[in-house]
Amino acid sequence: MDDLLQRIEQKEAELIALTQDLIRFPTINPPGEAYAPCAHYIGDRLAKRGFDVRYIRALGTPGDSDLYPRINVIARKEGSNPGPCIHFNSHIDVVEVGNGWTKDPFSGAVEEGKIYGRGACDMKGGLAASIIATESYIDHHPDFAGAIEISGTCDEESGGYGGVAYLAKQGFFDKDRVDHVIIPEPLNKDRICLGHRGVWWAEIETHGHIAHGSMPFLGDCAVRHMGAVLEEFEQKLYPALAKKQTTMPVVPPGARQSTLNINSIHGGQSEEFDGLPAPCVPDSCRMVIDRRFLIEEKLDQVKSEITELLDDLSYNRSKFSYQIKDLFEVQPTMTDQSQPVVKAVSAAISDILDKEADYVISPGTYDQKHIDRIGKLKDCIAYGPGILDLAHQPDEYVGIADMLDCAKVMANAIHRLLNQNQH
Repeated sequence: MDDLLQRIEQKEAELIALTQDLIRFPTINPPGEAYAPCAHYIGDRLAKRGFDVRYIRALGTPGDSDLYPRINVIARKEGSNPGPCIHFNSHIDVVEVGNGWTKDPFSGAVEEGKIYGRGACDMKGGLAASIIATESYIDHHPDFAGAIEISGTCDEESGGYGGVAYLAKQGFFDKDRVDHVIIPEPLNKDRICLGHRGVWWAEIETHGHIAHGSMPFLGDCAVRHMGAVLEEFEQKLYPALAKKQTTMPVVPPGARQSTLNINSIHGGQSEEFDGLPAPCVPDSCRMVIDRRFLIEEKLDQVKSEITELLDDLSYNRSKFSYQIKDLFEVQPTMTDQSQPVVKAVSAAISDILDKEADYVISPGTYDQKHIDRIGKLKDCIAYGPGILDLAHQPDEYVGIADMLDCAKVMANAIHRLLNQNQH
């Protein structure tokens, strides 16, 4: 094992260059730029190492078009003998750049042991670490038993429907094909992420009656009705959510309760013009809510807490009426600590970092939801380099030393999982 770790150490310059190359693909989602060249870069590299490479376009998924095709890459290396399959899944898409950068977001600048760029932390540093770990392991154990897969997938930042969800529906995460999955999301090198909270997005619309703005008494203001909804939330819902606590080790601690975010509110006329609005009483107001819930909660209960408040307003408030539309829902998931991938990565962290692994749950969802729900594969975790708080921030970076350590942990875990009878 020492020889394998030394081999990874000697690949530091290669790891840096690989991470820089990946950052330089501006794979911004939306709309889904540079997916194909980034996927082909990954595939070309792994094909040269003897991997069987497939490119899968997620036809018909949200955002897919000839201009912005949802191209995913899966590379598989078969060992010399049958055995389990380990899959490293990384998303290649990144969020918009935003303001406040002091570095070129797509240059991959290196300063003081850090690589800067959009996606450096979330999660091209993790992708690079998994590639280096896998290549190093294969070089060190060319006669390994089993199989190793590496994927670069689309659209995780917008739900994963053009990436892991599509691939899972095609059978790429079925149990007869894959045994263990590691998703190198940025969660710190000593943490194993077992899963995530649940989420329900919905749009609430309150109704009114249009009239002249100088005579609002002749109309019915939908915005005022929405104001009544917000007041109910403040007085009843938010205090109730604060009392809901979980035993899940969610980080940060503030996310160990149920939460509700008001994502957006819009009422009345469109603001997509430069002139003055017409004087009208708004007959519609729409609000998008983002409800995060705990493994101890049931989704129908989560929804009923909202609809019961709205129904009470319908009964008690004059002319109040509403519609509610589901937009997105994901059940909470938490991998059991007895699963082989958890035990292998935990032991690897102990070996490499000389400390016990910290088990955490993500406050938001990531692609484990599709591997669990569609692929029915429970032996899945997130583990990778980077500080989660840096994701989506200006001057995002990943530490080079952290990537090296994570690559060592990954290689150690590969060895354990492919040789389970020896541990």
